[in-house]
Amino acid sequence: MAMNRYRRQFAVLGAATLLVVLVSTSILAYCRQHGALGPREAASHASPKVNFIDIAERAGVTFRTEAGGEKAKRYIIETTGSGAAFFDYDNDGWPDIFLVNGSRLEGFSQGQDPTSHLYHNRHDGTFADVTSAAGVALKGWGQGVCAADYDNDGFTDLFVTFWGHNVLLHNNGNGTFTDVTKKAGLWQSEVTWSTGCAFLDYDRDGRVDLFVSHYVDLDLEHTPEPGSSDLCQWKGIPVMCGPRGLKGTHNQLFRNNGDGTFTDVSAKSGVANTPSYYGFTVLTGDFDNDGWPDVYVACDSTPSLYFHNNGNGTFTEMAAAAGIAYGANGHEQAGMGAHAADYDGDGWLDIVKTNFSDDAPNLYHNNRDGTFSETTFEAGLGKNTQFLGWGTLFVDVDNDGWPDLFMANGHVYPEVDGKGLNSTFREPRLLYWNQHNGKFRDLSLEAGPGITTPRNGHGVAAADIDNDGTLEILVNNSHDQASLLKNLGEHGNWILLHLIGAKSNRNAIGAQVKLRVAGHLQVQEVRSGGGYVSQSDFRLHFGLGRATRADSIDIRWPSGTLQHFANLQGNRIVTIQENAESAR
Repeated sequence: MAMNRYRRQFAVLGAATLLVVLVSTSILAYCRQHGALGPREAASHASPKVNFIDIAERAGVTFRTEAGGEKAKRYIIETTGSGAAFFDYDNDGWPDIFLVNGSRLEGFSQGQDPTSHLYHNRHDGTFADVTSAAGVALKGWGQGVCAADYDNDGFTDLFVTFWGHNVLLHNNGNGTFTDVTKKAGLWQSEVTWSTGCAFLDYDRDGRVDLFVSHYVDLDLEHTPEPGSSDLCQWKGIPVMCGPRGLKGTHNQLFRNNGDGTFTDVSAKSGVANTPSYYGFTVLTGDFDNDGWPDVYVACDSTPSLYFHNNGNGTFTEMAAAAGIAYGANGHEQAGMGAHAADYDGDGWLDIVKTNFSDDAPNLYHNNRDGTFSETTFEAGLGKNTQFLGWGTLFVDVDNDGWPDLFMANGHVYPEVDGKGLNSTFREPRLLYWNQHNGKFRDLSLEAGPGITTPRNGHGVAAADIDNDGTLEILVNNSHDQASLLKNLGEHGNWILLHLIGAKSNRNAIGAQVKLRVAGHLQVQEVRSGGGYVSQSDFRLHFGLGRATRADSIDIRWPSGTLQHFANLQGNRIVTIQENAESAR
């Protein structure tokens, strides 16, 4: 019913939609002719029909992100874009949208400053802008966002990172939020450039803690001008400087005290005891299946970081030993976004990371012994090196039970446009379909205008906004309104799990679910953060393919509690509370 409704709604777009498709097709045809896109792979009967369209305008999501200069960028702060979030702030069972905004160096006229935006889900495929009424019109150089019910009061809160001062927004439970940053002990008087964040219960005490990554210790008065050195040029073009040559930073970890406040345990826990780095996305997951959440940080121009949770309140940084600090050639990369899923059904979480242009993304396969092997090229992800990747998600676009890969792209240098290079500022997205054999097929050119239309995309998040069993993808685009992508193509059956913690934290962050159907194993975890400095819906979406039931579902809660359910009916949303005897 929901799918038919969308088909009817968007049929009226007629000539406008046709124009978008024709323009996108022309751009992509030119790119293919000039080598800007990898060759289209031969069609296979196993490939699903995928057709993503951008429904943001129709849905009322008209937010536009500011990110410095659109034609030229003087400083690196103008290049990193902002995050996006899906979260159900009013507990009505329908995911809402939060979008982080940036700024401009020259500022704005009084009263014209851009702000973050909160959109309330109206349950009919549209959203209402409730930013002012909710009290979340944050201003400044916003970067990332992550969500969690940090005080276990039943309402999900938000943490927003900035170049400036981070903000903790407490959900008051009545549709409004209050800035409690100072009250919670998270205010820092000095200006910092925070990027990624994630709530996680690293000590498994039932209260979520907060991990924050930082990028550059930026001082514009002492930052070189574009073109002033070799570090401020790209392929002969004068461009903004950095991050190489600029001062790096360290991670922070804040422990939840259980009384609404946090304590900085960065040094004590070991997460700050590293060389300086340029950090972006924070990705959490139990990567060694020992029951304790670990942390991976995608880093730009420095080795990425992997903090293994020792189970005693401390972490050991071991990215190099685990094989996930560098690319296959052993060199540092410009890592941006990161996500995790079990892409091959072996029961262990694997990692994907996006990188700068002229480089491939990384697909790190979990070896189940504390190490990873890079399988990027074997998996078919090494062809589209011309794009600069940001947000990435494992997302099952056709509900066949195998996670596919979505990547948002966009260059940092607007100056590349018109220079005859193999790069453009606005770039199409990428969609790789999981072939069920450890390999992915590039479906980007045939996946619809929502994928092929060029944008300068950064933060990405996924949720089933209309509760019809298919996932939508939200992209925060710099210098354009956000994209809300819906797939009108083929879909299998599904089940959506909403977990509620009791002894564990309320959002069940860190809970691991193993679902089996027709002999195939799927593993997912409830996660805060990830993608690229963004937040996806806490509900876990599983494709069932042709099956109408899940054979079994096993949940390992952060508290250590284990629950087993068998023969659960599909094509519905299932709510499971920790220690409850039955699902509903």
